[in-house]
Amino acid sequence: MRRLLLALLCLVPVAAHAEDRVVNVYNWTDYIDPYALQAFTAETGIKVRYDVYDSLETLEAKLLTGKSGYDVVVPTNEPTFSRLSRAGALQQLDRVKLPHLAGLDPKLMAQVASSDPGNADGAIYLWGTVGLGINPARVLALDPQAPLDSWDLIFKPEHARKLARCGITLLDSAIDVVPTVLKYLGKSPDSSDPADLAAVEATLKAVRPFIRNFETAGAVDALASGETCAALSYSGDVIQASSRAVEAKREPPRYVTPKEGAQLWFDMLAIPADAPHPAEALALIDYLLRPGVMAGITNQVHYANAVPASLPNIAKDIAADPGIYPSAEILAHTFTVGATDQATARARSRMWARIKAAR
Repeated sequence: MRRLLLALLCLVPVAAHAEDRVVNVYNWTDYIDPYALQAFTAETGIKVRYDVYDSLETLEAKLLTGKSGYDVVVPTNEPTFSRLSRAGALQQLDRVKLPHLAGLDPKLMAQVASSDPGNADGAIYLWGTVGLGINPARVLALDPQAPLDSWDLIFKPEHARKLARCGITLLDSAIDVVPTVLKYLGKSPDSSDPADLAAVEATLKAVRPFIRNFETAGAVDALASGETCAALSYSGDVIQASSRAVEAKREPPRYVTPKEGAQLWFDMLAIPADAPHPAEALALIDYLLRPGVMAGITNQVHYANAVPASLPNIAKDIAADPGIYPSAEILAHTFTVGATDQATARARSRMWARIKAAR
């Protein structure tokens, strides 16, 4: 009996050790430095299970349903992060366990406070703009008068018609495209006025015959491969496509912030309210906010981060690229979007479905 008891006692620490610490992450496609995750596991012993999504709608649906199983998610500040926060789907960050949170740029954190009062529920991961990715030579060959610095390039039928031969790609996201078109039309990006939304729909329907595809994650490959020569896309995705095109010895696309204005967005590190491993989530978030780690992520994915101390370790060509780190002059022409109510969100989604279906 004593030998049996001793054997059972010896098994206790083994069983406890067998339960490995894990953190389940849900992030955008192509949006991390793989080495950072490997180094985090090597340092902490916490394994990272990593899944990806390619639209905010997918992320929001999973979290609002509940019991997603994820510990760290990366929603964009508006409208997804703010809606999740107001719905109680995110938990407040424990600042005591996030010492590197203090290293975030206070000006940028103040900008997202409208989405996250008191910066209680999220920390900025990466940020950028929504603009134009273009292959200037191919565009000008088809349309010598093409306005390369304007949304007119893809929103005016006389230009879009000419570019149809080389392809136009739009982000497959009403959340990003609708505010952009509203701003282009001189209206509030947050408008819920049915007349304004009708104007957006009319603008998009007029160029719908010339749009080759609707892509989010796939926009990088479409531009890099030359499948399309103009795209409404995220700044970092266009710059990633440029790097891939250079590697493949193709003419690289260029990122442009249109003169009418480009949406400025922030992707936030957050923890779902029902996260199964909140302690591990905090450990990962604090690790990612280290200046050296954030520099590695920016060097990998070509998106700006909000940790000023990371700049010395960022590649010089990336730090100097106005498409990644816009100048004050460019930032003056950007805009942020506010939260939309559920009725407006549904109206925009229905309109987007009609546009994609060409109805």
